[in-house]
Amino acid sequence: MPKHGKRYNNIATEVDRDRAYTPQEAVAVIKKTANAKFDETIEAHLRTGADPRHAEQQIRTVALLPHGLGKTVRVLVFTQGDAVITAREAGADYVGSDDLIQQIDGGWVEFDTAIATPDMMGRVGRLGRVLGRKGLMPNPRTGTVVQPQDLRKAIEDAKKGRVEVRLDRTSIIHVPIGKASFQEQALLDNLVALIENINRNRPSAVKGSFIRSSYLSSTMGPSVKLDLTALLTVKTE
Repeated sequence: MPKHGKRYNNIATEVDRDRAYTPQEAVAVIKKTANAKFDETIEAHLRTGADPRHAEQQIRTVALLPHGLGKTVRVLVFTQGDAVITAREAGADYVGSDDLIQQIDGGWVEFDTAIATPDMMGRVGRLGRVLGRKGLMPNPRTGTVVQPQDLRKAIEDAKKGRVEVRLDRTSIIHVPIGKASFQEQALLDNLVALIENINRNRPSAVKGSFIRSSYLSSTMGPSVKLDLTALLTVKTE
C-alpha cells in the first residue's frame, strides 16, 4: 500500500471516513482539502449496479455541465464543403478532412474533442486504432457525429463543458465536474446536472439500485463519501 506524504496526511484529518456527507457538505470539504500548488480537478466517482459485460447494460452518454470544466477545450471537426465555414465560425480549433486524417494517422492528437459529419465517417473510421483508445473517436451515441446543420450547437456544447459519461470495467463511472477554484455552488450545480443525466440514461436492463455508492475527490486529496439519499434528491438554486 503506497505511503502518503505529510501534506496528504494533514488534510485527510479533515475528512470523516465513517460519515456520508450531503453534496453541499462534500463540496465544501473537497474545496478545503484541495490545497495543492495548482488548480486541482474535482471528480465524481459513482459505483453502479450495471454489469459492463452485457451490452444492454452499458452506459455511454454525454452531460453538459452548466459551469463548464474550467479549461479550454480544443475542438477538432472532420467535415467538408460548406460545413467547413460553419465549423470555423462556431469556434472549432481545427477543421478539415483528409489533411487532418493524415496528421492523426501519423500520431498527432493535440485536441480534446473530435466531431464529424456523417459523410466523413467512412474515412475517419481508419483512425479507430488511434482515436479509439484515447476516447476521441466520433460516435453518434455521444453526440459527436452530427448533421452539418447541427455542427454549431455541437461545437458550442463541447466548448462549454461537455463531458463523456461511460462505464469502466469495474462498473464505475469517473467524471470531472470542475476545478477547486470554482465556487461551491458551481461545483454543486455541475454535480447535480451530472447525476440527473446519468439517471435519465439508466439502462432498462439494470435491476435493483442503480447508483450503489458515490464519492468526490480532488487530484491530490482524499475522497469524500456522498450520502446517496441526499445526492439523488438535491436541487440547485
